[in-house]
Amino acid sequence: MQVKSTPPPSQPIHTRRPFPPVYLREMNADDREPLLAILRATREFKASEVPVAEELLDAFLDQPLTSGYYVWVALEEEQSRRRGYVCFGPTPLTEGTWDIYWIVVDADCRGAGIGRALLRHAEQEIQNAGGRMILIETSSKDEYRATHRFYEAMEYRQISFIPDFYTPGDGKITLQKLLR
Repeated sequence: MQVKSTPPPSQPIHTRRPFPPVYLREMNADDREPLLAILRATREFKASEVPVAEELLDAFLDQPLTSGYYVWVALEEEQSRRRGYVCFGPTPLTEGTWDIYWIVVDADCRGAGIGRALLRHAEQEIQNAGGRMILIETSSKDEYRATHRFYEAMEYRQISFIPDFYTPGDGKITLQKLLR
C-alpha cells in the first residue's frame, strides 16, 4: 500500500443516526491534537495508554511512507471536526498479517456508524495491500463489552485469551478476521 501525502477525502459516509456527513482521509499534522483530545476523553483508556497511541500517531506523521503505520481520520466536512481515527499496519515478520492498533471514536458519535466505517476502510486498505489476516488485541475488562460486541458484529472472532495479561483481572483477548 502506498501512502500519498495529500489523498482526496472519501465520499461522505451516511451515519445510522442523524449526524452530519463524515469523510475519511489520511491523517495530517493538524489532526494530532484533536485526536489526542478524543483519546484522553475516552473513558476506557487509562492515562498510561494515551502516550502509546501518541507514539504511533507521531511515527506516522514523522515518516508516513516508512513508519509501518497507516492512520485514517473521520471528520465532519462542514466543521472539519475530527470524530475518530483508525491506526493499522502490517505485522512485522509475517506475510499478509496486519494489526489494527487503535480505533477510537468520539463518545458523542458512538453508535452512528463511524467506527464501522473506519474499520471497513482499514480492512479494504489492508486487502488492497495483499493482506490476508487482521488481528486486534483488546482488554477483557467489563468496560470493553460494547467493544467486543462491535468486533463480533464486524465478523471478528476470538482466537486467544491470556488471563491477567495487562493486570490481575484484565486479560488480553486476540480477535482475528480472515480476508477473502
